[in-house]
Amino acid sequence: MKVIIINGPNLNLLGKREPDVYGSRSFDDYFETLKHRFPQMELSYYQSNIEGEIISKIQETGFDYDGIVINAGAYTHTSIGIGDAIKAVTTPVIEVHISNTFSRETFRHQSYISPVSAGVIIGFGLKSYDLALQSLLP
Repeated sequence: MKVIIINGPNLNLLGKREPDVYGSRSFDDYFETLKHRFPQMELSYYQSNIEGEIISKIQETGFDYDGIVINAGAYTHTSIGIGDAIKAVTTPVIEVHISNTFSRETFRHQSYISPVSAGVIIGFGLKSYDLALQSLLP
């Protein structure tokens, strides 16, 4: 089972950025934990701060992979293009967020990704990724 995790802008700063919101662990470190927890999955990871690169990665993997887990960061609330890319592919997409976006600023309550995703997991810290991967298991 091939699954890619796609992270958007500023998620490369996990472990450094706002530890009170996002924790003190880097995603690269956590990704190693995920690979050990889900040995039945062929996991890959992609991060970009650039919207078009995220769209291209969704298009590139969205027909050949068994699942996409995406945390589009701030693009969640602004990118019609990422939403359209998800809608265009056949691979199921699970939207995740580390923080509870509904307990934050009002602009974070809108998602262009949720309506076109198979599911949404919000607010469980890095464990949100675990839950997303579990949801893709047969």
